[in-house]
Amino acid sequence: MVNKFEKDLIKLAIAEDLGDGDHTSLACIPSSAVGKAHLLIKDNGILAGIRVAKEVFKLIDPELNLNIYLEDGQQIKKGDIAFDVKGSSRSILQAERLVLNFMQRMSGIASITKSYVDKIKDLDTEILDTRKTTPGLRYFEKEAVRIGGGTNHRTGLFDMIMIKDNHVDMSGGIEKAIDRVQLYFSDNNINLAVEVEARSISDVKTILNHGNVDRVMLDNFSLEQTIEAIIIIQKKIETESSGGITIENIRDYALCGVDFISVGALTHQILSLDMSLKAI
Repeated sequence: MVNKFEKDLIKLAIAEDLGDGDHTSLACIPSSAVGKAHLLIKDNGILAGIRVAKEVFKLIDPELNLNIYLEDGQQIKKGDIAFDVKGSSRSILQAERLVLNFMQRMSGIASITKSYVDKIKDLDTEILDTRKTTPGLRYFEKEAVRIGGGTNHRTGLFDMIMIKDNHVDMSGGIEKAIDRVQLYFSDNNINLAVEVEARSISDVKTILNHGNVDRVMLDNFSLEQTIEAIIIIQKKIETESSGGITIENIRDYALCGVDFISVGALTHQILSLDMSLKAI
């Protein structure tokens, strides 16, 4: 099942692709033609996007018959068949590229997330995504991160306070930014988790001493700076490492003792997983 917001996004994708009609299929394929196709996996990784594919087929043509053989989160390999679909040949062709676009990208994200998660699976640190997502596809890309074993950071600007470097500079300093957040909470009768970005050990001390913060982001800290910050913080608030984190060094940062590591590359530097919808 998809929620209304997700359904609207899928409808928008269909409208973008279909326009006033799939003229190639309308011209080539008789309206009475019935066909069958299967989703062929052509790469190794983690499957993601089955839930979305179901909705695409349903919105294109509710009479299409879908048989699912593999589910989201399963390890897949070249040659696997994820599902087959039977029904109107025109409808299958109209859905083909949309299904592949969603599933290839989501599976790519789930696969790279799993590779990062596996690097630190024996440690307590959680891997987070970021807002570095494709406009309009954030909900699906963040779902793919979850399928790959990662944890979602804030969804958008509305569900968490994150005071970053530009907020600090434009408000006149860390303390002023934090104080204004507390005043905003009071004036608007809301309460959200508060995270503040630290650019130095001095910033870490300022944040810790001032209070009213739930998490500190250690932005572009070296391993040595990260260890120093962890010693200073002593688990009084949550810690997150961010910036310059790669598959090669993520374990080193996790071993420093941070609670979270955010990795923008999960959603903005990925390769789609190869698969195709082949007529049978």
